[in-house]
Order: sequence, then structure tokens, then C-alpha cells
Amino acid sequence: MTDLGFPLAILAELTHRCPLQCPYCSNPLALEAASAELSTAEWKAVIAEAADLGALQIHFSGGEPTARRDLEELVAAAAAAGLYTNLITAGVLLSRERLAALAEAGLDHVQLSFQDSEAAGCDRIGGYKGGFEKKLDCARWTVELGLPLTLNMVVHRQNLEHLPEMLALAEELQARRVEIAHVQYYGWAYLNRAALMPTREQLEDATAVVEAARERLKGVLVIDYVVPDYYARRPKSCMGGWGRQFLNISPAGKVLPCHAAESITKLTFDRVQEKSLREIWEHSPAFNAYRGTDWMPEPCRSCERKEIDWGGCRCQAFALTGEAGTIDPACALSPLHDALQALATTESATDEGSFTYRSRKAGEAAERLPERIDS
Repeated sequence: MTDLGFPLAILAELTHRCPLQCPYCSNPLALEAASAELSTAEWKAVIAEAADLGALQIHFSGGEPTARRDLEELVAAAAAAGLYTNLITAGVLLSRERLAALAEAGLDHVQLSFQDSEAAGCDRIGGYKGGFEKKLDCARWTVELGLPLTLNMVVHRQNLEHLPEMLALAEELQARRVEIAHVQYYGWAYLNRAALMPTREQLEDATAVVEAARERLKGVLVIDYVVPDYYARRPKSCMGGWGRQFLNISPAGKVLPCHAAESITKLTFDRVQEKSLREIWEHSPAFNAYRGTDWMPEPCRSCERKEIDWGGCRCQAFALTGEAGTIDPACALSPLHDALQALATTESATDEGSFTYRSRKAGEAAERLPERIDS
């Protein structure tokens, strides 16, 4: 157990419904049905509890949050509670009128996803024809309405060659921030790993492009850059540490330390219908399982970085080894680190180009995931 502060940010996954079928979606393979979603009243109670707990921000996400007809009401409730409100959206279901209504309700920021810099790639990767043009409209409306705009560009082997054009698109659309995020491999991305894994050369080229763009666009566009752990020597500080700064609420009310935590099938997560958000944050066995440093094995426990990276990603450790409490193989100190890098090299060299697209049917059929590195 460690000294608790309060969650800085809440990710409210309002629904798993989404018109897109991205093959790297962070939603679990077992998607929640619309009938299981929290009601408007339940979400409003959660929002009030989050503000009382000390949260500063709420990120409305999904699936596609604009599939919820009560989104304006939820945004208004969050704004009234003093929370900074961010909409994470694919943009394809929005009209200018609805976006204006959300702004009127108190929306502070729009975070818009693009799957590529051009229509063919964007529509193919997202599995949604005509999506690219709708996203362009959404971006322009956001700026016209005076809302800050962030673009999310998830990159992988099949779109990295367009990275310069993605950055140019962000500049053209007058985004204030762009996140260039390499795919992180759990859930749907883990299932599609062989089709998504970049080569080391692609990664190095992408890093050079980002560094040059940061210098060129300093003061104009903030560029966040997230690299793939499979090529790292040290793990990332995932969510600022398990159960330290962040909590996620699923459409059905499960409270999670991160958006991928349900992939750790050995943990049980409490629901807001049964316990208060404060009780879950402070006392949930799942939140306390990997909180702080006491849980860490060696060499993590003796490592000088243990309160910097907090042991890395528990979901990644579980996906790759079957044990969430082991050393993240992204760390060079892990005995499985070399095997992880060899796996990345092998999979990046495959000619696998087809995706298993995100859908309820595909999730139910996904009985066999790629092999673990301890297999």
C-alpha cells in the first residue's frame, strides 16, 4: 500500500458502440452490449463522486461517446461539478449543430482521431467508408467554434510512411496538439500484432521525423510522441503508475486502474453500482494489487527507477507472460527482454497485411491470441 492522493483524471467510457472497427482499439475483446451501459442518472452520480474525490479532468470516450444521446447532459453535469471536459471522438457521428450544443453545455476540448493522413488509408484502417471526410469536417467545426483541438494519430507498420503528411494535416487543421502514438499491444492490438508491428528502421525514421517537426513547429503545435515498448530498453510509466493518478470507468460501471486492465483476467474489478468511487479508489484489491512498490519483484524493487516507471505496464506483462506481477519484458533487466525484441523483429518482417477488425462477433471468435514469449 502507498500513500494515496486523488485521481487527476477520469476516463469515462460511456459505451462500446462505435461505427469504426479499428484493429488496435483499446476496448476489451469482450465488448459490452448497449443494454449493460450505465444510465444517465448513474453516470451523473459517478461524475459528482469523481469531482468530490478531487479529480480535475474527465475524458468522455468509448467506443464512440457521441453514440450516447445524453452526452450533452453528461458534459453539462461535469462542467457544473468543476471538471475540465474533453471529448475523445472519431468525429464521424457529429454534426456542426451537435458539436455547438456540446460546447454550449460546457465542453472544453476535442480530441479527434485519424487513422491515416489520406482517405483510402484512414477508411481502410478504421473499417468505415467515408470517415476521413467526416473527420475533416469535425476538425474544422471544432476550430470554428473556438474549442481547442488535439489530433490523435495512432501509427504502425501500415501507415508510418505517411507520418510527415499526418503532421502536415495537424498543422493545416490548426490543431493545438497532436499525439503520435505507436500502437500499444494489448486487446485488439495484441490480436493484430503481426499486422501492426513496425520495423526498427521505421521506428527510428519516425522518431527523427517527430524530432525535426518539434523543432520546426515549436510554439505552433505541441507534439506528444509515444513509442512502442517492444523496442524499448526501459518501460514507460504507464498511467503514471498503477492506481496513482488515473481511473477508468467502463460502460457497465467497472472501475479500472487503466483502460486495458480488464485484459488481466486474474483480477476482479468493483462496479460503481455496488460501491462508491472513493471506496473503490482507496480500498479495491484490484487497485491495490500493483500500487506503489511493495508488490515489485527483484530487480524492480531495488531499481533506482522504481518510482519513475513504477514497474512499467502490468497489462503488457500479463499479455506477454501470463503473470501481471512479473517484470515488464520491455525492461532490459527482464530475462525475457531479448525474446521480446526478437519477437518484434520477426513480426515486423512478416507480410501479414490483413486485420481482424474490432466487432462483437470477432471478439467472441478470438479464442487464440498470439503466443506469449514464455511459451
